[in-house]
Amino acid sequence: MSHLHPTERPAPPGPDPGRTDLLVRRSARLAVDDIDFGAFAACPLDADALRCLRYMHDVESHTICYLRDLLVTAAHRDPHVTAFLACWSYEEHWHGDAIGRVLAAHGEAAGTSRAAALRLTLPRRDRLRPLLFSLGSALSPHVVAVHMAWGAVNEWTTQAGYGRLAARAGHPVLAELLRRIMKQEGRHIDFYTAEACRRLDASAGARRLCRVALQRAWGPVGSGIMPAQEVAIVARYLFGGDAGRAAACRVDRQIDRMSGLQGLHLVERAVGAASRRARSRPVPAAGLSDRASGRASRNRAMAASS
Repeated sequence: MSHLHPTERPAPPGPDPGRTDLLVRRSARLAVDDIDFGAFAACPLDADALRCLRYMHDVESHTICYLRDLLVTAAHRDPHVTAFLACWSYEEHWHGDAIGRVLAAHGEAAGTSRAAALRLTLPRRDRLRPLLFSLGSALSPHVVAVHMAWGAVNEWTTQAGYGRLAARAGHPVLAELLRRIMKQEGRHIDFYTAEACRRLDASAGARRLCRVALQRAWGPVGSGIMPAQEVAIVARYLFGGDAGRAAACRVDRQIDRMSGLQGLHLVERAVGAASRRARSRPVPAAGLSDRASGRASRNRAMAASS
């Protein structure tokens, strides 16, 4: 029996198989063998950049758990989506691994030990997520459309965040590493966006559900697993100031191009809320000290000479 409402058109048969096949063939472990991680010993990152990298490492390392939630929905029935998700989770794992090597170069915990510690601190409601996702998928045929649009928003925001961190840190080695990660994130964006647009264009019900879900439940990437204050501090650092707000608005303009999602201002609103939260409480061990400012200046000088 069809789950479609009688007044709605069925979704098109699927994405271009050639595009999915190309994405799968191009999927690869992030190339980092020529990255000079030893450069961070001579020119370390400041405390704020390291804080962002810890956050990014933890989120990227958690991707496999997000995949768990996706696969209990109707997404697992679409071979194009599952082919993409397999590549997506593989590449995101190596993004986390590469960021972990930067943290390790600064004498910080990284990798599986850090990921294990994070998962031990997850709230009990995390155990219920597969059940909730499965129930949502059973109740609505449009849950996959929501996932695809949500994924597009998250990937746009993540890519923008990496770009902002590269600009703020001013470290040429980190900038090159983040450029490579951003390139792979760009392919993820292409898939999520194409899939979301295909489904949203085909169904008014998908557009309504997706708009309500994003409006009521979306938060910055990592907000489901990281402390709220940490989310606020990182969001303010990356997207505060004129350049940060401009980057946030660019993401919102991308969201506006998807059917039914115009005018949400998701990222702009999230950054505003983060700024208010970050100002309302002291910032523990994250302020840009004079010593850290000096490091950032040296990093920018190193970048200019390279």
